[in-house]
Amino acid sequence: MTLIYMFPGQGSQAKGMGEGLFERFPELVQQADAVLGYSLRDLCLTDAQEQLGQTQFTQPALYAVNALSYLAKVAESGRQPDYAIGHSLGEYDALFAAGAFDFVTGLRLVQRRGAIMSKAQGGGMAAVLGMEAAAIAAALASSGCSQVDIANFNAPTQTVISGPKPAVEAAAKVLEQAGAKRVVLLSVSGAFHSRQMNAAAREFAQFVQSVTFQPLQRPVIANLTAREYEPGKVAEMLVQQIDHAVRWVETIQSLKAKPEAQFEEVGPGKVLSGLLRQMR
Repeated sequence: MTLIYMFPGQGSQAKGMGEGLFERFPELVQQADAVLGYSLRDLCLTDAQEQLGQTQFTQPALYAVNALSYLAKVAESGRQPDYAIGHSLGEYDALFAAGAFDFVTGLRLVQRRGAIMSKAQGGGMAAVLGMEAAAIAAALASSGCSQVDIANFNAPTQTVISGPKPAVEAAAKVLEQAGAKRVVLLSVSGAFHSRQMNAAAREFAQFVQSVTFQPLQRPVIANLTAREYEPGKVAEMLVQQIDHAVRWVETIQSLKAKPEAQFEEVGPGKVLSGLLRQMR
C-alpha cells in the first residue's frame, strides 16, 4: 500500500478546528503563541473577534492545526506517509511532514505569507463548476477576458479563476453563457494564484532567503509542477506557488497510479476528499 497524506488549504478553516489537539501538544502551542503574538487556541476554538476568515490569520491557524493533526495521526498510527501533498497553503504542511523545516519555521513562513497576501486588495476568485479547464481557457480567450487567470485545477469539472474583481465577475457571466453548470464567486480579498500576486511573490522571495531548508525525508508533490520536489528547490517552488496555478488534478492523477494508493486527508474538513471523489 502507498499511503498519501493530503493537507487542505484556505477554505477548510472553521471555528472549532483543532479541538482536542491543543491539549496534546502544549509546548508547540506555546511556541506558536509566542510567534504569532496571540492565542492560537482562542482563534481556532472561539474566534471571538471573527478573524479566522482573514488571510493573515487563516494561514498560520490552518497550518498549525494541519501540523498538529499530522503529529497526532503519526503518534496514533505509528506510520509515516509514503507521500505528502498539500493544496496551496497545505503544501507547507506537506513539507513539514517531509522534514523540510520544523513546526516553528513553517509557522513563521506562513505568517509572513499570509501577511503579504492580505495586502493584495481588489482581487476576486470564482469556482467554475461543470466545465472542463480547456473549455474555460478557450472561452476566456475568445471573449477578451485577458486579465483573468486559471488559479486552481481542482477537479476535472471544478476549476477556480482569479483576477481583478470586476474582470472575474465579467468572466463569470461569460462562462455561464459558454456552458458552465454554475460559477460561484468566492469570498476572498485577493486574486490568489494569479499574476496579480507577482508583487507578493517578489516580497516573499526576499523573506525566504533567510530560511534554511532541510533535505526532504519523503517525496512531496509540488503544486507548481505536479511533480516531486527536486533537491534544493523548496524556496523557489514556494515563491512561485504564490502567483501560479495549483495543479491539483495532475497531482492526484500521478499518485493514483502508485501501488494500492490510499489517500488520507489530514486537517479540518473534507474538501480534498470531496475533490478526490470527483476524480474517481
